[in-house]
Amino acid sequence: MTGIRWAYALNQWDTNIDAFVRKREHERAFKTVSISGFSAVELTAVSFGAWEPLGTPQQITDLHGSLDGFREVLRACALEGVSSYVYDPFVGFDVEMGRGYDPLLETSIPKITETARWFAGALRALGGDVLVVRPAGSAWQTGPLSDEQIEALARCWNTVGAAVAEDGVALALHFDFLSALRLDNGLERLLAATDPELVGLALDTAEFAIAGMDPVDFYTRHAARVRHVQLKDGRALVDDEEARTSHAEHFVRTEGGARGILRWFFEPTDEDGLVDFVAFTEALADHGYSGWIVVESDQSPHPAESTMVSGWYVQQVLAPILETARSIATPV
Repeated sequence: MTGIRWAYALNQWDTNIDAFVRKREHERAFKTVSISGFSAVELTAVSFGAWEPLGTPQQITDLHGSLDGFREVLRACALEGVSSYVYDPFVGFDVEMGRGYDPLLETSIPKITETARWFAGALRALGGDVLVVRPAGSAWQTGPLSDEQIEALARCWNTVGAAVAEDGVALALHFDFLSALRLDNGLERLLAATDPELVGLALDTAEFAIAGMDPVDFYTRHAARVRHVQLKDGRALVDDEEARTSHAEHFVRTEGGARGILRWFFEPTDEDGLVDFVAFTEALADHGYSGWIVVESDQSPHPAESTMVSGWYVQQVLAPILETARSIATPV
């Protein structure tokens, strides 16, 4: 239990293309994360040039002169660096807002691998060690994945996992509640088809819970594969039928679907949510989880407040559970 590190995701600040672009806005966010008790930030890979100044290594370099220059800014805000990058291969980086590559296609593997190495190299410079990736498209796009498609995904991510490992970075597949992997036991099948030494799992508590999957149960059964944890809550379930709604990323996730859900994700707390964070943290302690725990609150209308609320909950409720487990495991 000595390897637990707490980070916070910056995605909740980046709500529009012009909402989070200035250095002073970034530094306010970094300082808020730091005073809330977190030691690093998680970034999202986004392609929109100067309007997404933290979205790629190139944009960070353009803004700060170098990756080292950016890390010095983080250190000046009392943060160690960047814990992780979240990379969606369907987002392209050849041109701004370009189309990416489908990991189901054999011809996509070289380009996905090249892009993954780009971000992994940046992570190494910024103090991070996990590349979180979206492993498959959405349920409405593919329907249930065949065995051949699962094998195609496994070939892609085994290749990428081996490549980023050369940079000392672990690969972690991120399951989201609209993923095709929710159908026909797809996630379990993909984990079974990939090399556990090369391909891990990023367990996002809210995404699992909204999909009707118990994150505590899944972690307990797959603890050895979990390389990364993202903590956030959800309050509404999405079944397979709703997940297969045409263009669900926009109609369901962004617009709230037929039910008009205004916000899918919330801070980790003990109130009114789908996730039992105490039970989940106890499971992490029981299985000796070591790595980053990244707290998120996507879609928060008040990013700073959400960060501080989350920091209080981590320090007062969740971290003591892990500290107690560590004390028992290593008695004086």
